[in-house]
Amino acid sequence: MYLAASTLFGFIVSITGFFLGLNRGIWRYASLSDFLAIAGVATASLAVFTVAEFLVARLNSIPRSSIIIAWAFTIVLLAGPRAAYRAYRNRHDVSRGKAAQGSGKKVLLIGATDNAEAFIRTTKEREGAAVEVLAVVDERGRRTGRAIRGVPVIGPLDKLPQILDRFEARGRRADAIILTRSREEYQRYASLEELVDVAAQHKVELATIPNLLDMKGIDAKIELRPIKLEDLLQRAPVRLDMGRIASMVVGRNVMITGAGGSIGSELARQVAELDPMNLVLVDANEYALYCIKSEMTQVRPGASIHAVLCNVRERDAISNVVESYAPNLIFHAAALKHVPMVEAQPIEGIFTNVIGTRNVADAALRSKVSKMIMVSTDKAVNPANVMGATKRMAEMYCQAMDIDQTTCTTRFMTVRFGNVLGSAGSVVPLFEQQIKTGGPVTVTHPDIVRFFMTIPEACLLVLQAAAHDADEVKERGRIFVLDMGSPVKIVDLARNLIRLSGRRPDKDIHIVYTGLRPGEKLYEELFDLNEPVSGTTSPGVLAASARSIERAVIVRIFDEMQRMISAQDVEGALRLLQSTVPEFVLGADSLMTMGGARALQQ
Repeated sequence: MYLAASTLFGFIVSITGFFLGLNRGIWRYASLSDFLAIAGVATASLAVFTVAEFLVARLNSIPRSSIIIAWAFTIVLLAGPRAAYRAYRNRHDVSRGKAAQGSGKKVLLIGATDNAEAFIRTTKEREGAAVEVLAVVDERGRRTGRAIRGVPVIGPLDKLPQILDRFEARGRRADAIILTRSREEYQRYASLEELVDVAAQHKVELATIPNLLDMKGIDAKIELRPIKLEDLLQRAPVRLDMGRIASMVVGRNVMITGAGGSIGSELARQVAELDPMNLVLVDANEYALYCIKSEMTQVRPGASIHAVLCNVRERDAISNVVESYAPNLIFHAAALKHVPMVEAQPIEGIFTNVIGTRNVADAALRSKVSKMIMVSTDKAVNPANVMGATKRMAEMYCQAMDIDQTTCTTRFMTVRFGNVLGSAGSVVPLFEQQIKTGGPVTVTHPDIVRFFMTIPEACLLVLQAAAHDADEVKERGRIFVLDMGSPVKIVDLARNLIRLSGRRPDKDIHIVYTGLRPGEKLYEELFDLNEPVSGTTSPGVLAASARSIERAVIVRIFDEMQRMISAQDVEGALRLLQSTVPEFVLGADSLMTMGGARALQQ
């Protein structure tokens, strides 16, 4: 009788375990979830067995206590082998890890978090993961003295230099410090800049890890990401209305001028992710256009992407491009942005930034493009250089077009923001090159400050501003300004880059001040004092009501500017630029350029 009951119970356990997927678990990775699954199988099997016994013999053939005993033994017999095999493999992995410690990387983890536990577990269980976690430093100090999977939790964080020295004295020097929290979480309890400084002083690599709890599998590769300059900007994460942005782009024809540049190429990447019907990339630089087109084709092979070699200076050419591809949306990012070069060759800057913008805007109006977004700069506010003045003049043309009642078929929007990290011609690549060669790092002035934002963040906010629904007449002509946070001292930027390279500023790498460049200001502004500023419904985007000119007046000014460019009248073009943008004051270099042009004419 007992043998028959035992056989029936075993059969029921096997069938139940099969249908509940118990056989699909990998013993090496057995965990709490497997134990709960085993408990579920044992409970379900016992319930089926009890019902069957009751129907057959009213439970009179077996003792009632045997039901509970069978339940417990089932769990032990199913979980025991798995736990034993898991313990064996862990011991084997630890032994292999110790054998590989001589060639493996020794690391300190900052943050006693779930991510730290997942990292320790993953490195212990993964074959070939030659990483030894020396300790976990708890920056909050709440778990000091405890352990995570056998790794001690030590602290406090302000003793990190002594902790590093102590491990080095034992012959176990840390090769890297790994941050297990996100930058935002870490900044609540400690200073990331101080951590970078400690890592630089001890010449230790500093990195972060992704959220390991989101990994798709135990065998997924752990990507250690070095701490970057943008991590030190202390900017709040950008909150975006992706639904509104996507609805603006999906299924539409989108054109981007200056698509080979830093901003234009990133706009192309982000727009392509939103599934436009056609993406038209326009640039005058053949190689830059080829690079972004090739990248887009590889990343999105099925997308309809067109590369068009065209200069926005050529009115008929850009008009034909807009007419041929019939875009619903144009992002105008084509411009000359290098301040000293434009200062030395003002006609070139005026031709591209001023006349080029008019050519694109007029073509957009003729083809009844739904919306044109001009990418502007903070240098257009109280400009101290030709480049900034040309961008302000371009802003004024777009404002006039947006306000004019006869242009209601097309919205002309201007988005203004400051410097972007890593863009072509920015200080960051220059500093990185100077650090790579051993210095010195050259900064123009100890007090110079700038607004900074990453290229992807700036482009996302450009899209956010473009998606802003401002069809009311009173909102036309306003300039949308991205919230850039607080300005950053360039010298602090240089020092952080030196620290991130593992060097010490003013010791390993010196900083030299070279003086302000032609047309360079100590600080930039996002708004003029005479521009009323208001918030918008789009997060991270503000609106400024800048001074505008009637369309008929600005058209005559631009016609006159076109005539002066055709005649190569540098002096006349600069005078007209100054009279149109009265806050622009001609610098010594601009006056020298005018004098040189006058001498050549004589």
